[in-house]
Amino acid sequence: MDNAPIVDFNQNLLSFLDKSPTPFHAVATMRECLEKNDFQKLDELDSWGQLSAGKYYITRNESSLIAFTLGEEDVAETGFKMVGAHTDSPCLKVKPRPERVKHNLVQLGVEVYGGALLNPWFDRDLSMAGRVSYLDSHHELQHTLVDFAKAIATIPSLAIHLDREANKDRTINPQNHLPPIMMQVGDDDSIDFRKLVLQQIKKQSPELDIAKVLDYEICLYDTQSAAITGLDGDFISSARLDNLLSCYIGLHALLNGDATKSNLLVCSDHEEVGSVSTSGAQGSFLESVLLRLSTDIEQHHRMLQRSMMISADNAHAVHPNYSDKHDADHGPKINHGPVIKTNANQRYATNSDTSAYFRQLCEQVNVPVQDFVVRTDMGCGSTIGPITASTLGVKTIDIGVPTFAMHSIRELAGSQDAFMLNNVLTEYFK
Repeated sequence: MDNAPIVDFNQNLLSFLDKSPTPFHAVATMRECLEKNDFQKLDELDSWGQLSAGKYYITRNESSLIAFTLGEEDVAETGFKMVGAHTDSPCLKVKPRPERVKHNLVQLGVEVYGGALLNPWFDRDLSMAGRVSYLDSHHELQHTLVDFAKAIATIPSLAIHLDREANKDRTINPQNHLPPIMMQVGDDDSIDFRKLVLQQIKKQSPELDIAKVLDYEICLYDTQSAAITGLDGDFISSARLDNLLSCYIGLHALLNGDATKSNLLVCSDHEEVGSVSTSGAQGSFLESVLLRLSTDIEQHHRMLQRSMMISADNAHAVHPNYSDKHDADHGPKINHGPVIKTNANQRYATNSDTSAYFRQLCEQVNVPVQDFVVRTDMGCGSTIGPITASTLGVKTIDIGVPTFAMHSIRELAGSQDAFMLNNVLTEYFK
C-alpha cells in the first residue's frame, strides 16, 4: 500500500495542531486554509441576499466557524451533508486578576476549563496563548491573538520526600496547587499581567497600534510539539486531539469533497463546558446560518429533513491497562477504523438509520468500522450530536477516532485512523 498520502496527511495534521493552541488560533488557521482554497468570507452583520452557488465561510466570536459549499440545486431538494466538531479542549485559563507573588516567585491564578485530567499538567513546559482586546492610540477597541510561543511557566510537583503517599493518594486542590510559576522577582517588585501581555503583542506584532490591554481570554498550553510516536510510527501524540483532530479531518474532507454539492462543516466552541454560549452548539450559530440559506420557512424545514449531521468527536479506545473499564464487546482499538457511538439514553444521537448509513459509507471506501457503548454500570459522556439533533431536528450520528488519555494535556490516537475517517468523510461530501 502506498503510505505517502497518509504520511502527508499526518504531517499537515501535526502542523495544524501545533498552530492551534486555542480555539481562536484554530479558527484563524482554518480560515487561512479556506481562503487559500477560494472560500469567500461572509459577515453576520451584512445582508447576504440570495447567495449564488459557491464556497463560503463565517466565524462567530472568532472561536467558532462554519464553512460550506452551496450547490446549484435547490437545498430544499438536496439538503446539506454536514459534519460537526468542536474547537475547544480542557485547559487552564488565566483569571482576570491573576498576579500572585509568593516567596519571590510570580504565579498566575488559573481556572480549570472543562473536565481536565489535572495530574498530567504538572512538570510540563507551559506557554500561553489566546485573544486580547485592546485600545489603540485613537481609543478604538480592537482585538488580536497572542501566543508567547515558548516555555514561560511550569507547575512543579511536590517532591515525594514531602508526601510519601503521593503515589497512592495525592489529590489536587485547583485553587491552591495549580497556579503556575512564571518568574522570579525581588522583594519589592510587583507584576502587572496586562503589561506583560502588551509587551508580548508588541514583540510579535510590532505593526499593531496598541496602547492599552483591556481584557483577554488566555489559556496555558504544553509547548511539546505534536508527533508521530511508537516504534513503528503507530500513534499520533499531541495536545488537543479532542477535538481538533475532528476539525482538521472535517476541513480536509470538505476541501476535497464535491464543491458543486451542498456540504457544510461546523466547528463550535465551548463543547467541553456544555455548549451553552453564543458560539456553542446550543447557541444560534448553525440554525441562523441555515435559515439565511433558505428562501422561506417552508423550504428551510424541507431542507432540514433532507439533511444529515455527522457529529465527529473522539471515542474511548480500549486501554490495555484498564480494559475492565470497557464493555468487553464494545472496546474500540487504535488503528482499526472510526467508531460509531451509541447510547440507549440518547447521550449520543446515533440511531439505527444513521448508523446503517455510516456503515454503508465506510464499506464504499473499504474502511473498517467499530462500535462503542459505555458499560451499563457506568455513566456516559455526550457530544454536540444530541444538541444538534434536538435543536434542528436533523438526522444525526455520533462517531469518532479512538483515543487514549482523553482530556489529558497530551492525548494519543492512531496514525491510521484519522486518514481512514478522512476517506469516509470525503466520500460523504462527494
